[in-house]
Amino acid sequence: MNPQDITARPGENAIFIIFGLKNPKKARGPVKDLCGKLPALTRSLKNRFPELGISAVMGFGAEAYEGLFPKRAKPKELEVFQEIKGKKHVAVSTPGDLFFHLRAGRLDVIVELATQISSALSQVAHPIDETHGFRYLDSRAIIGFVDGTENPERDEALTAAAIGEEDPEFAGGSYAMTQKYLHDLTAWSKLPVEEQEKVIGRHKYDDQELSDEEKPTNAHNVVTNISSEDGRELKIVRANIAFANPAKGEHGTYFIGYAGSFSTTKKMLENMFIGDPPGNSDRLLEYSRAISGTLFFIPSWDLLATLAEE
Repeated sequence: MNPQDITARPGENAIFIIFGLKNPKKARGPVKDLCGKLPALTRSLKNRFPELGISAVMGFGAEAYEGLFPKRAKPKELEVFQEIKGKKHVAVSTPGDLFFHLRAGRLDVIVELATQISSALSQVAHPIDETHGFRYLDSRAIIGFVDGTENPERDEALTAAAIGEEDPEFAGGSYAMTQKYLHDLTAWSKLPVEEQEKVIGRHKYDDQELSDEEKPTNAHNVVTNISSEDGRELKIVRANIAFANPAKGEHGTYFIGYAGSFSTTKKMLENMFIGDPPGNSDRLLEYSRAISGTLFFIPSWDLLATLAEE
């Protein structure tokens, strides 16, 4: 399958970059060039700094994929993310053509990689968003709770994150849903710890799950726990990371969920923003606001090389 680094841990530092293409047809050459060069650029840094856990992921929005590779079939579930609107909360949809997720134990190393990527695309793309994330304390979200607790491990992680034989041409690829959330830390900090725990569904200090009797039906870990029709729990792989601009009063979480099926992530978001039943939306959204939302297809390394050669 040879997937990109879709199951790597969030890391100490991360950079997320979303570009818009000025003209997909004119961008084909430089983008295909970068598809071929990115593995070598990343490998060079890994050889120089083997201890830093460097990884890079490259992906495409639906419209960009169609414009860049018009003769190729499209992954079955690749689409432009549509806004999800509940009674109180909205998962907004924002534009994006190319996506990069860079991780390492030191920020300067991935800044170097981001600089090379941006230089390669400077004539054909414009930046839509660049977010620098960091490991907050002991892998906690900036609201103080451990993040990624529900992530599957090892082989189960790859099964959850990668497209399988149900779409064989794209096996080893993944659907990456990205969202930026801003948190109202002033309101959040006024909540007693016991109430915060009911919002999340876990104890704050030891990360233990609340009992079924203690957990409200709109707790975050309840509404995001979904199952298939046969009762099998459906998982995605999250690589969420904190970001902040304290001088502006901005504190947030960059959510990224890698999944072999976008319908799994979509159902989680519908449960959060609309509720199941409708109205039972995620209580965490009373303190967190989504300011972006874009879906990308992450090809396997093999497919990325094929796209480079076409």
